[in-house]
Amino acid sequence: MSKKKLSSRLGVNISGVRLKNPVMTASGTFGYGREFDELIDLNQLGGIIVKGLSLLPSPGNPPPRIIETPCGMLNAIGLENIGIEAFVNEKLPFLKNFSTPVFINVYGKTVEEYADLASRIDELEDIAGIEVNISCPNVKAGGVAFGVDCEAAAEVVGSVRKRTSKPLMVKLSPNVSDIVEIAKSVEGAGADSVSLINTITGMMIDIAKRKPVLANITGGLSGPAIKPVALRMVWQVAQAVKIPVIGIGGIMNAEDAIEFLIAGATAVQVGTANFVNPRATIDIIEGIERYLDKYNISHMGELIGTLEV
Repeated sequence: MSKKKLSSRLGVNISGVRLKNPVMTASGTFGYGREFDELIDLNQLGGIIVKGLSLLPSPGNPPPRIIETPCGMLNAIGLENIGIEAFVNEKLPFLKNFSTPVFINVYGKTVEEYADLASRIDELEDIAGIEVNISCPNVKAGGVAFGVDCEAAAEVVGSVRKRTSKPLMVKLSPNVSDIVEIAKSVEGAGADSVSLINTITGMMIDIAKRKPVLANITGGLSGPAIKPVALRMVWQVAQAVKIPVIGIGGIMNAEDAIEFLIAGATAVQVGTANFVNPRATIDIIEGIERYLDKYNISHMGELIGTLEV
């Protein structure tokens, strides 16, 4: 386990939350933090975003629900989780032992569920902020995802904003015609930052059985295959909003992360890479520091958003 002391020049600020470095974990790929405790030093991370939580425990989708694909993986976990109260009682006490800011990713099937979650989390002193997953189906609108409609996305964020003073990060879906408009709508509704992209909807077929490989038929594609799409969307959104942008999508090494930072991301989230290399986050942090050394960069502000076109 690396114990190398990292330079303070790696620090970034996400809507008032100071991160030691720009590398965060992506929700759903890092469990609740303890799962990686014996593999890496959690104190070295920029931020930990825990597995998405709902008001009540959820079993998720039936298996098979994860499959490797060329350059990535498809998952249809279905946001399985232990629920907010079990998290507070069973998982949060462990996370309090570390100096790394912890963010809770939340999702709901109604606007009211999102708001109630925000109200509960607002009471937790040890939580730095909330990441709102708007890629979930709105059961009151026929199952259409909140994140594909500007008005629905803004309604969710507005309802959450009214129930908490904590920084709000909104995780955007790429499965839309214009992600920039969605980003601007949630910014207007009170988002303090946006994270993008969530997974891209895909599927795989077993040609021997002529059936879908996933029990859910479709799933979310992540990994290197989506990086060019994610990078393009991050660049577009970073030019259109005034709030910080957190880049996600196929970040496997420091070079990938640096691309997102140059494109305008203030920080990045590492997801699928954690399944391939449990040390990926630490390797990326150390790689970014080497890059700063190589190019004589004194602080992250000299790197973020410096793409020349």
